[in-house]
Amino acid sequence: MKPQTKDNPTVIVTKGFCMGSADVIPGVSGGTMAFVLGIYPQLLAAINSFDMVWLGKIFRLDIKGALTYPHFRFLLPLFAGIVAALLFFTRVVPLPKYITTHPELVYGLFFGLIAGSILVLLRHVSGFDGMKLLQLAAGVLIGFGVVNLVPTTTPDAAWFIFISGVLSITAMILPGISGSFILLILGKYAYIFDALGHFRFAVIIPFALGAATGLVIFSRFLGWLLDVYRQGTIMVITGLLVGSLWVIWPFQQRTYVEVRGKQRLLESTPVLPEAIDITMIGSVLLVLSGFILVLAMDKYAGNRSHAASPGSGPATD
Repeated sequence: MKPQTKDNPTVIVTKGFCMGSADVIPGVSGGTMAFVLGIYPQLLAAINSFDMVWLGKIFRLDIKGALTYPHFRFLLPLFAGIVAALLFFTRVVPLPKYITTHPELVYGLFFGLIAGSILVLLRHVSGFDGMKLLQLAAGVLIGFGVVNLVPTTTPDAAWFIFISGVLSITAMILPGISGSFILLILGKYAYIFDALGHFRFAVIIPFALGAATGLVIFSRFLGWLLDVYRQGTIMVITGLLVGSLWVIWPFQQRTYVEVRGKQRLLESTPVLPEAIDITMIGSVLLVLSGFILVLAMDKYAGNRSHAASPGSGPATD
């Protein structure tokens, strides 16, 4: 079934750009951004539209059906926005570099966005009980454990690039765990983004094939969880977001290592700001801006939903 695409292509491209921007930063999840922007269920439905029915149309050489059945009206502008962000923040504005030179400001904005999305998610959970708190705690522990894994040295062979694509795309669509951080853990962050920025297809092709494989498999599993165990899944996802705040906190004692001429984050420990200066003030303002932005988007989405269906409230199943 086609998802209801309320946004025009320009808005979808913009949201894709936001997702792509998040994916460049280790520790920030594109799935988290999709949640923040209110397109997460739509994203999963669009990915899952590439199913056996679609394959049947291809095998029957039903070209028109194969091109119209998937949710291309949503996916194409979203993908265009993601690609534009990846190129923009690797070629024009080197965001991975700014993570090193101005980490407090970059992480400040995303800390506010994630903190706001946690509040929004919890607002849509009905009836807190012991089981939901246990699910939340499990998510926190998993998220905390993942973001504190130590990056390792790994091979550059095509088979490992394929595996890196599978694991990173799985993390990308799962809110709370960053695909870029998974690449960092696998020792492939600089390698992959350098290949993307310089169009090295010997690396891009196996990575893209792995990403496609991960999307096909994991998006269906996650969609099933949200359909069958919606409340519990939301609690675990919220816990993942809470656990990720440890590494997103803007004030950190960060240790970097140089790999292929680029600085890569090796270790990060949250600290309190040492002094009230322009950087600290700017970071706090960005935290507040991100937090308020998420709440405003959620309120806008809620108002639009009520306008479309008078008398209906947020889903809590």
